[in-house]
Amino acid sequence: MAALSSIRRRRGGRADVLFLALSTAAAAAAEPTLTASAAKSLIRRERDPDRVVSLFEAIDAASLSASSTRHALSLAARRLSRARRFADANALLSSHLPASPTEPQLAAILCAYAPASLPEKALIAFRSAAASLPSPISPLPFNALLSVFLRCRRHRRIPILFTELSKEFSITPDASSYGILVKAYCMTGKDAKAHEVLDQMRMQGITPTTHIYTTMIDSLYKQKNIDEAKRLWKQMLESGCKPDQATYNVKTMYYSLNGKTEEVHEVMKEMEAAGVKPDTITYNFLMTSYSKDGKVEDAKELYHSLGDKGCSANAATYKYMLAELCAHGDLDGALEIFMESFKRDKVPNFNTMRGLVEGLSKGGRVAEAKNVVYKVKKKFPNSLLSGWKKLEKELGLDSYCGDAGSQVESIYEKPLAEGKAGNAEAPELEEPSADETECMPEETTDDETSAP
Repeated sequence: MAALSSIRRRRGGRADVLFLALSTAAAAAAEPTLTASAAKSLIRRERDPDRVVSLFEAIDAASLSASSTRHALSLAARRLSRARRFADANALLSSHLPASPTEPQLAAILCAYAPASLPEKALIAFRSAAASLPSPISPLPFNALLSVFLRCRRHRRIPILFTELSKEFSITPDASSYGILVKAYCMTGKDAKAHEVLDQMRMQGITPTTHIYTTMIDSLYKQKNIDEAKRLWKQMLESGCKPDQATYNVKTMYYSLNGKTEEVHEVMKEMEAAGVKPDTITYNFLMTSYSKDGKVEDAKELYHSLGDKGCSANAATYKYMLAELCAHGDLDGALEIFMESFKRDKVPNFNTMRGLVEGLSKGGRVAEAKNVVYKVKKKFPNSLLSGWKKLEKELGLDSYCGDAGSQVESIYEKPLAEGKAGNAEAPELEEPSADETECMPEETTDDETSAP
């Protein structure tokens, strides 16, 4: 209860009521309140930051591992951060740092500073806790801290921290540490420095990993330095590293954006010949290529066949397909995409959804536009709805007096067609990107996510 009490003192009012309700419920309960698994399931669906914190504090401590602590703590911290309550997020995280943490405990809590958008606070926490760890410190908490700066896009700080902290605490970096350093250099356009890191690793007897090669090849493809990318790919194979899904997806991305659909198919054939199965990301890029070549119907057909391929749409799939269908005037298809994303807690971001609402409104389908806004507004807290309220006013939806309110459930609660992507089940946790080394899988089902 300590963290909740601290936040209650900061916030007052509404948090007081929640604190009292939780205290009363806890006192009345004959058994421990929630397991870590049950709490995480509830937290994923809860948007009220105070309620999220109360759910986290209700977890039975005996059910918490380092992994589940980080996972639940990340969810709670993200909700507070999105509500712009950074001081409360920091209070919650710092209150769960044990006086004498183990390395896995410290790494787990440090990782939760990333969704809270508090990298400098993570550095303070690392320095304060590191003194109580056995010496020498392993790379585990060190990598967790670097990952926080990476995920918060503080790339230029990473080389400095890498050098300073490894010396200060006598940490011997491992392959994952160097992977984060390489990613930081690539993200700041310093590919030459990244190559120097490869040489440094070899001098220390550390073999560069497939992940590190993938990071560098990705950077070269994005710069359209194809010859160098091919050279590095060959070097990767000669070193004994086998390309994985992420590596092939990097190549698929390049050809989907800069080549033709036939070239994307060639990469996918190469991928399957190597025994690597295409995943949702691969198919997202193929959809991108279809749409770029004007084959929107092929993109829709692929989208609806994802289940047959053993894949399911992710947040990026919904975002890209909805935007493309709106751009091509297929509002009925876009509405279907929206409902599937809504049922899976993967609603595209505001800018993408705006295209759908504007298209419906300007096409005379005002009731449906109002219904979409109604559904989205019902899903998110008031603090995140300023853009929607402004859009409603611009389109005159706030003054529309049609039957939107009475029709909202009947229009959208019909079951989805069988065999199509998307379902009504709880969203699965998505794996982090390769740069999130040493951080456990992150829930990414909020209203905003990256495009394919």
